[in-house]
Amino acid sequence: MATMQQVADRAGVSIATVSFVVNGTKYVTPKTTARVTAAMRELKFRNNVVARALASRRTRIIALLFPTTGNRFSPTTSEFFMAAAERASERGYHLVLWPVDPAGDDLDDLVSGGLVDGVILMEVRMDDPRVAVLTELQVPFTLIGRTRDSSALPYVDIDFETTIEDSLDHLAALGHRRFGLVLEDLDGTPMAGYAPHQRVQDTFVRSVADRGCTGSIVFADGGSDGGRAAARRLLEVDSDVTAVLVMKDDSSAGLLVGLYAAGRRVPEDVSVLSIASSSANGDQHYPRLSTMVAPGRELGVRAADALIDQLDGTSVELPHFLLPCELRVAESTAVASS
Repeated sequence: MATMQQVADRAGVSIATVSFVVNGTKYVTPKTTARVTAAMRELKFRNNVVARALASRRTRIIALLFPTTGNRFSPTTSEFFMAAAERASERGYHLVLWPVDPAGDDLDDLVSGGLVDGVILMEVRMDDPRVAVLTELQVPFTLIGRTRDSSALPYVDIDFETTIEDSLDHLAALGHRRFGLVLEDLDGTPMAGYAPHQRVQDTFVRSVADRGCTGSIVFADGGSDGGRAAARRLLEVDSDVTAVLVMKDDSSAGLLVGLYAAGRRVPEDVSVLSIASSSANGDQHYPRLSTMVAPGRELGVRAADALIDQLDGTSVELPHFLLPCELRVAESTAVASS
């Protein structure tokens, strides 16, 4: 079994530096931490986690809290999780995925026992009870998302407001004036008040009005059937709609099928733009979907850094990061038909 001295020799640092990284007792730069952890992996160094926790009163484990309700683990979420886990490892931490009740009723049991040093909270709602619980427990945390007022909270989030403005800019430049928005139907579920949906909806309504255009919003149930039903409802609300924004990956294919079933070709008659998704997901459809690509990897890295900076005492100010999606034009958006 490898020793700390062997790890130090491999990494080109002192044994004290290895001890600081292993025990979390002193700040070590991310670059040096990465060298030490790489040497530990190469030498298959195994430190006693229990002994380390007792010595330092820290486990160097952080939890990614994810709601247990529904199937909310999308490819974008997977990308975020992997990036956060890799970043945490580079900085000498372990990240675990930890499902929690959306109401936060089980948070006390999960975090108050000292099993984790801090948490990253995902799928945030506008009025999220879990935030109040974490604040009361005095557990270091970072939000992936924003509550109604997050000014005094650490967060990393997609800039949904800019993303919707950019989406409408793209479609308006193609001559579209009648827009539709398809969102997941969360009414009556524990995820009601989901912050990304509320921000997207509010920005869509405001921006369409500011542009002097027409906008309609419909809500989709899960899967292909939900997408088909959303297409029917949208055409019932506005039979002349020419551009649709959809923020529900599992219903996008059904939406396309529903439009075709109603005699609307994509993109000749109706353009479709997928919001906060991925290029890989867009490429699974016919036609390939133009996509506002979510910055999943950068979100993961920034979230891990924001939390670990708190834990290591290196954060200078409260982290507030907003990252817009990036437009990837494919085959589903085109000039509006006259």
